[in-house]
This record gives sequence, C-alpha cells and structure tokens, in this order.
Amino acid sequence: MKPVLLHHATLVDGTGAAPLADAAVLVEDGHIRWAGKQSDAPVAEAVRVDLGGNTLCPGFFDCHVHFGLPGAGAPPLDLALHPPSYRSFQLIERLRVTLHNGVTTARDLMGVDAGVRDAVAHGLIEGPRLLVAVAMMSQTCGHADFHLPSGLDLTPLIGGSLVDTVDEARRRTRELIAAGADVLKVASSGGVSSPSDQPDWLGMRRELIAAVVEEAAAYGNKRVAAHAIGRAGIEAAVDAGVTSVEHGYQLDDALRRRMVEAGIFLVPTLLETMADVTASPAGQAKSAHWHALAHESIAASAAAGVRIAVGTDAGLGPQHGTNLRELGLLVRFGGLTPMQAIVAGTSAAAELCGLSDRLGTVEAGKLADLVVVRGDPLADIDTLGDAENILLVLKEGRVASDRGGFLSIPAATPAAPPPGSTTPR
Repeated sequence: MKPVLLHHATLVDGTGAAPLADAAVLVEDGHIRWAGKQSDAPVAEAVRVDLGGNTLCPGFFDCHVHFGLPGAGAPPLDLALHPPSYRSFQLIERLRVTLHNGVTTARDLMGVDAGVRDAVAHGLIEGPRLLVAVAMMSQTCGHADFHLPSGLDLTPLIGGSLVDTVDEARRRTRELIAAGADVLKVASSGGVSSPSDQPDWLGMRRELIAAVVEEAAAYGNKRVAAHAIGRAGIEAAVDAGVTSVEHGYQLDDALRRRMVEAGIFLVPTLLETMADVTASPAGQAKSAHWHALAHESIAASAAAGVRIAVGTDAGLGPQHGTNLRELGLLVRFGGLTPMQAIVAGTSAAAELCGLSDRLGTVEAGKLADLVVVRGDPLADIDTLGDAENILLVLKEGRVASDRGGFLSIPAATPAAPPPGSTTPR
C-alpha cells in the first residue's frame, strides 16, 4: 500500500499538549511516520486524504471490558440460555462494534481466553487488540463465586476462579499465565452484581493478593488488576502492590495518597454506574447506593492526583460499543477537563497496559491506531460517545470503519505471527 497523508485536521495527540490546527499525519506500513503541521509535511508520494477539518486522535483504550458478557442489563443467567456456538457469534459482534466505535485496544478482565485475543491479532475476526485476564480470582463467597441459591453454579460461565489459600492463589496464577493471560484479575472486595457478598466486604485477603502479585512479577512481569469497591478491599489491594484499582468507590484521602505514591492507577468504570446490573430488588438497592458513592468519589480521586485510565465494565451493564461515553462521565462527575479525559483514554491507558512504547499517542514510530471524530471533542466531549461521530477508525493503518467516507485502504489480513507468539500487536 502507498503511504497515506491524512491532512486538514485538528490533531489531539494524546499527550495532553494543546491541539494542533491544520495538522497532518503520514501513515506507512501500519505505522505513523510523521505528524505535525500540514505545511511542514514531508514531500512524498502518498495518497492524500482530506479529513474535512475534523479532529484526529489516537485510537482509544478501554481498560475494563467483558466481551463474554451480554451487556444492556441482561442478567448473568442469559449465558446459560444459549449453546457455546451461539455465544461465539455474539462475541464476534461485540468485538466488531467496539472497534468500529473507536476503541482499538481493550483489556478484557474476565470471560474470554487467549484464543480470542489471538484470533483478533491474526486477522481471523475484527476487534480491538486484546489483553486478556481469562478469569477473575476470588475466595469462596466472593465476587467470582456465582453459586446461586437454586443450586445452579454460573461460576465457570462467568469466568470465575475460586482460591481460598495462598498456595491455591499461587497455583492458579501460574495456570492462568500458562493459559496465556496477559494480566491477572483479583477481587479484593465484594461486588454489586455478585449474589453472595456486599461491596464493603473484604474479598481476597492481602496475603492472597500479594502471592498473585509476586507470581505475576516472576512470570513475565504481568500486571495485576484488583476489583475493589469498599475501603477494606481497596486497602488490601494497595497493601499487596497491585497495578490498578478497578472501581475504587470507597477510596479515602489516605488511600488516595498511597495510590499516588505507588503509581497505582484507578479505573473508575463510571459507565457501569449508569446501568442496572442486577435483577433482584435487593440487588437494585445495592446498586443505587454504591453507584451514588462512585459519583461522589471520583472527583476527589482525580483532584488528589490519582492516575486515571478509562474503563467501562462494558458487558456487565453497559452495552458493547458505547465505551467512549465514559469520557463524558469523567468530565461530568470526575471534574476532568475534556483533554484530561482523552489522555485517560489514550496515553494513560496505554501506560497502564504496558503498551506506551507502541500506542497511546500520535507520534512518529508508533502503530497507526487513529480515530477521526466529527467536530471538536474538546468543546463537547460527549460527541465521542455517539457512534455517528466516529468518522474513521484505523487500526495499524488499516481501515476498520469509515463512516465519513474518506478513503478506501484495503483491510489486508496481517501475516500470522510465528507459532507460539502471543504478544498483543
């Protein structure tokens, strides 16, 4: 393919720098070769693509998704109502719509295995580049335990994995890494959607989480994400040295300071707080209480300097493909500026995922994951949450979606990596 010069755009490059008007980006061989003022563009034989004055951003991340779950308020029991073949086709559609709506990299924190990640990487199906946790660990009667009072056990379908001792935690961590996990997921508190606990209950104890962190570091320096809603669970996760706290609704100032000092990220998943993820009246009351607390907490965390990365819990309540609505919620509830929200969804998220050397900003040498947004999202951040405003999505320089009708670059299938390769591209 010839090089492509995307021009006549405002560039928001993901670094937090001021937007660059009359910008251009040169894409060649799946990478960004140059980015800057249009007047300074290198003279080269390239296909010139006029972006009509719209805004050009890096491809966005969602650091907390569940492609194996249905979203849109469907209960976990929905997973038991269809055969595996049907659920596979549902999964393919969820991946496609997420990519087409601007998310080019996603971290699935429970419910899909490494084969899904590799099928995307090898071009067999459309979707965001994936990092997978495969399963979520908790203790018995914890957030990963979906034994229902009827006797039905949805734990395997949900992607739960129960560990009750330090040795079990170590062994299961190694098993998940052997199965191809890129990141480890633990539940250090109860949850809103789980049937047998409360969000303020302590989940996996500090010593269990510390064992996971130690094993993850020993086997490839893997990151550890902690589902942690109540204070006790957050404290256990911070004590154990996790990489990110997911949700973090009951953070207090002392824990925020510790997270800042340790460089622990917060993934607030505000989009999930706007959805009903439970079916029973008791569950709905639990949801309302904790989601209101989340809205009060996020602004204090942002003001304290806690690093924030975008995650939505898509699949557990939020509909797949609505991911970028999270940015508007970070502005509305978190007090972030639109630019800070975009950074949270690009360069900060790339840093959390360990991919900042390849992704997250529009810079020469990085992979050409690019999103063209209608108008100016810095003036109205909610435009990003409307799929009709996502005019063009490039993943590694190839067209994933072109609602704006700008160009037609062949969506060539990437060459399969050598056997045994599992590194996300």
